[in-house]
Amino acid sequence: MIIFLYSIAAAVVLIYLPFLVVSYARARVGYDMSAPRAMFDKLPPYAQRATWAHQNSFEAFMIFAAAALMAYVTGVNSPLAIGAVIAFLVARLLYSIFYILNIPVLRSLMFVVGSLGYAALIVLSIIQATS
Repeated sequence: MIIFLYSIAAAVVLIYLPFLVVSYARARVGYDMSAPRAMFDKLPPYAQRATWAHQNSFEAFMIFAAAALMAYVTGVNSPLAIGAVIAFLVARLLYSIFYILNIPVLRSLMFVVGSLGYAALIVLSIIQATS
């Protein structure tokens, strides 16, 4: 199903959404091209959290991309798989929002929902491959 490939592309976009917040904050404090990472301590707390959300998005993306490719290659075709993809994407969007807004309980909940999304894809792929 092509939705798995499109979902990988959407997940790439989600990696960089928090970075828009970081970029805004960097512009406000005065961007230093010679030492962009040294600016971290100068950023306001919301931008520091956006940086962490951005970094975590890379970590989640790697597992999701592998799971989505597994589902694509094995020919998984079920409403549960589509639900898992949608759940992952929505959860990762909300994860970043809740991280930036400093709502740790909802951020953690979205982390779990996203993890369950890619876990479901992995399990469905294994089931499909062994049947």
